[in-house]
Amino acid sequence: MSLYFWINILSISVPFLVSFHPRIKLYKNWGALFLSLILTMIPFIIWDVYFTEKGYWGFNPEYLSQIYWFNLPVEEWLFFICIPYACIFMHLALIELSNKWILKQKISNYISYSLCAVFLLVLVFNTDKMYTLLDMSYALFVLAYVFYWKRELLNKFYLTFLAMLVPFTIVNGVLTGFGIPEEVVWYNDMQNLGIRFFTIPFEDFAYAFSMILSTLYLFEIFKKKKTTN
Repeated sequence: MSLYFWINILSISVPFLVSFHPRIKLYKNWGALFLSLILTMIPFIIWDVYFTEKGYWGFNPEYLSQIYWFNLPVEEWLFFICIPYACIFMHLALIELSNKWILKQKISNYISYSLCAVFLLVLVFNTDKMYTLLDMSYALFVLAYVFYWKRELLNKFYLTFLAMLVPFTIVNGVLTGFGIPEEVVWYNDMQNLGIRFFTIPFEDFAYAFSMILSTLYLFEIFKKKKTTN
């Protein structure tokens, strides 16, 4: 099995097993969760296929199983299931374990306005860099949408997302070449800011933010519909 495959499996293994914990019981909402994962995956896969074809990023065959679908390695498809699943689990577990993972609405609003301003400014001044432009545009859209329709969700998400950044940095660090001879995923720095945290492009943090937040938003919507039916 490939390195990228094992990264996916190791990322989801513990969250999957602990999904049956009596205090979390995520398995009871698998229908809502997997529907959310699939719907979130659609724009990201389209984005992924386009960027791969254009050479804005790509994948090192040395770390892949050589099975492709729509020009993307099967490991990349698994990424959009395994990583968001693990993140949603982490969000729910942290909220269940402590009520300290909630911000006051005023502070949450301030963070939302600040992030929207950052996303907007970065994309306006970098319209010639496709990853930066699309990444910031999508992050701005997702944040503005959630803020308008379900802003109370952000009160919890901002703090849990900070916690998620720890495993995210480890996983994405390995994928971008930290601690291994070559990158699993390579980037064309002409299409991004060229700013990296260790080996991770700056844009990847906004990418993770929008991917996890959109999944969480959909999950909460579908879960609520299930309980009201």
